[in-house]
Amino acid sequence: MELALASATLRVDRQGRLVVPVALRLALDIHPGTELQARVEDGRLVLETRGSILRRLRSKFAKVPRTKKLADTLIAERRAEAKREAEES
Repeated sequence: MELALASATLRVDRQGRLVVPVALRLALDIHPGTELQARVEDGRLVLETRGSILRRLRSKFAKVPRTKKLADTLIAERRAEAKREAEES
């Protein structure tokens, strides 16, 4: 779902709080009680809802077949790497 662009200037108060203006809350469907995940990315503060994170991750891994077990692949890669390291020693 593509959102219309919304922007606003936010100001941090003395207690370190931000108020998200109504235009941004409406654009992102943020309501009282909505939890946001915060992270620093390339010098920017990024706030995301859980739904946004799930959509991003699902999109990223959409091409991985559902029958493929990523944990098994990772374990096999780690074992092969450990074997190569042991052979080099």
